[in-house]
Amino acid sequence: MDAVARGRRVIELEAEALQAMAARLGESFEAAIETLLATLESSGKIVVVGIGKSGNIGHKIAATLNSTGSTAVVLNSQNALHGDLGILSDGDAVIALSYSGETAELLDLLPHIKRFNVKVIAMTGKRGSTLGEHSDVVLDTSVEREACPLSLAPTSSSTAMLAMGDALAMALLEARGFTADDFARFHPGGALGRALLLKVADIMRAGSAMASVAADATVRDALVAMSTARSGACVVLAEGGKLGGIFTHGDFARAYQADSAVGDTPVAGLMTRDPISVSAEALAVEAVNTIGSNRVDDVVALDADGRPVGLVDTQDLARLKIV
Repeated sequence: MDAVARGRRVIELEAEALQAMAARLGESFEAAIETLLATLESSGKIVVVGIGKSGNIGHKIAATLNSTGSTAVVLNSQNALHGDLGILSDGDAVIALSYSGETAELLDLLPHIKRFNVKVIAMTGKRGSTLGEHSDVVLDTSVEREACPLSLAPTSSSTAMLAMGDALAMALLEARGFTADDFARFHPGGALGRALLLKVADIMRAGSAMASVAADATVRDALVAMSTARSGACVVLAEGGKLGGIFTHGDFARAYQADSAVGDTPVAGLMTRDPISVSAEALAVEAVNTIGSNRVDDVVALDADGRPVGLVDTQDLARLKIV
């Protein structure tokens, strides 16, 4: 089997394992969400613990929980019996990761964890294991086989744990009513932070930078406005300053191919009516999503009264390092 075929087979095996896990998701998952939600609502935290590869996955799960507003910490299993158990408090919830459910280091730690008034959620491939039997909730992450050709290296099993952690975090996010505004507070850095913290009003072309003409203007007038504003689109204003439509260089190119004397044609006859728009007070990420989902190059920003006050150009997103 060549490298590409082997790589494809690994991905297929892991995808099959995830599909099987998704199909059997049920009451225990609901119980886990209820447990975690109750913990957070009573000011408790989520403590994640695992050994080896499971420990690595645990770090990712904790990071995802934290980034979505669910307070989580990782308990270092090697140092837990030497003082790190102090991270644990009554009222917390523990997510314990072990595919076999028989990992010696984790089982040695379990009695000391149970001395606290905590709920233990096991993430394991063996429901009847020692870990499973001594946990309040068991999440089944079993896989039919590893994607490793030797059936030794944790591959399908570690991917299943990772996906289960993501499922917990996202279901918990929705249960808590976590919003994009909340998300922005935890991601202030990088392109994601810029997109989440900025509003459309912060990135749009406004004032003289927004090319605009009245509804009775000609195509030539629109081209002059676009050239002056160095814009690829022109907002067409209806009566009362309302949004009438949008006219783009693409519209002009198509019209010119049909009639080279299109310059004196009323722009209202060639513009796109009811163009895609967003609120100027919306988060910039909404403009990014709107441009992407509608496959357009420009969206019009509107004020609270529905009047166009700006234009968001897809080229500006890259310049501002939002995408």
